Amino acid sequence: MTALDHPARDGTGGPVEPPARVPFPVVDEVARHCLQEEEPETVHIEVHLPGRLDPDRLRSAFAGALHRHPRILMREAARPWYGRRYEWELTPEADVEAVLFPAPDRDALKHARDRALRDAPPLSASPPIRLEVVRVPKAGGSESTVLFLTINHTALDGPACLRVLATAAELYGGRDNSPAAPPTRTTTAEAPRTPDTPSTWAPPARVARGTPEPPLPHGNGMLVTELSVPRRPKGSPYTVNDQLMAATALMLTHWNREHGARPRPLRITMPVDDRPRGTDMPIGNGTRLVEVPFAPAELDASDMAALLRRTADRTRALKAQPRPQLGHGATLLTAPVVPVAWRAAFTRGLRKAAGPWTSTTLLSNIGRVPYALDFGEEAGRAAAVWFSAPARMPRGLTVTTASTAGRLHVAFRWSRALLSHGDGHHLRDLFEHYLHATEQTTGSAP
Repeated sequence: MTALDHPARDGTGGPVEPPARVPFPVVDEVARHCLQEEEPETVHIEVHLPGRLDPDRLRSAFAGALHRHPRILMREAARPWYGRRYEWELTPEADVEAVLFPAPDRDALKHARDRALRDAPPLSASPPIRLEVVRVPKAGGSESTVLFLTINHTALDGPACLRVLATAAELYGGRDNSPAAPPTRTTTAEAPRTPDTPSTWAPPARVARGTPEPPLPHGNGMLVTELSVPRRPKGSPYTVNDQLMAATALMLTHWNREHGARPRPLRITMPVDDRPRGTDMPIGNGTRLVEVPFAPAELDASDMAALLRRTADRTRALKAQPRPQLGHGATLLTAPVVPVAWRAAFTRGLRKAAGPWTSTTLLSNIGRVPYALDFGEEAGRAAAVWFSAPARMPRGLTVTTASTAGRLHVAFRWSRALLSHGDGHHLRDLFEHYLHATEQTTGSAP
């Protein structure tokens, strides 16, 4: 998605031009076709600060950040039934107050997490995001603060909104929140040949059903945890992302084996984001999705070194391949040759038919959070940042990771029709075990 100039404002009090309109990019259109009230497509970002924020200053800073990144000030435009596109309407100001201060209560964090998964900001009002500020009492009468940024994923993704929050932090605290230097990336010329991979024609494994509490509720559940960033020898051919990928694959293999599922190939969707992180970062849904495959015989924790090398070869090759965000098929599917309502019906039917071929799960590794998220002396800088991605069926489970202050922050998010909170705790334990196992060149499965 490309960055766009904001429509000019008329400060004379006279007539103004209609708001500028931008056609939905491919990712936005496909997401808009497939909206479900039962499982809202939200992205949740949770930022923990050691101190307290002033409400008026924060509202002012966040409003300033929205205007510095005006592409976020948008709403879905009305259209006739025969319209061939969805369009975003860029607005000069926010339609609604985006910064909210919920009343304090004993379970404020839990309730804020529940809202982030359950209540998607509407596309009909600008901006399609919500920032909740939760105050957490500390010993001695002081307070810490947790920011909950909830994003309608049809419009925006997590890294884009984190960029906006970094701008708000800079405006609030007056401190530099420029991004840290990005890690060195493998170029296309340096990338190896695509290694042998399992066939993608067979339907991949599904996450085995756990023990959801009856009656089957709608929506998503979530568990967040903090772990050590896995160690790796200097000069290793694999990255931390590869260790996370291997740990996720082994976790699911173990889980499915425990639940009597027949061994089948795994496919794990991995978002790749090549956007810059500066103030010129394009705002919107900017990641492309690739799928990392694993054959059942490859997922052997007793030969961890081989698994990590194989994983590194595949992820490196996939990152280097030029590819549309959702593949060439989605580009054809969203071509505006017929009314968008017709395409929506066809896309929903196709999604349902293709359900068995959907990847097993999604692992979204944000990596090291590139911004300090420093809100000044009183509020301080972020000590922990969690993200979570939607977990709609048929995947039913996503794993999202980020690192801040030398710690790994992991969010497990699942469909409540598939798993319970107890299942989430067990998956967390399995993930932690196998992530630790990636630090060893040899080891045994539990």
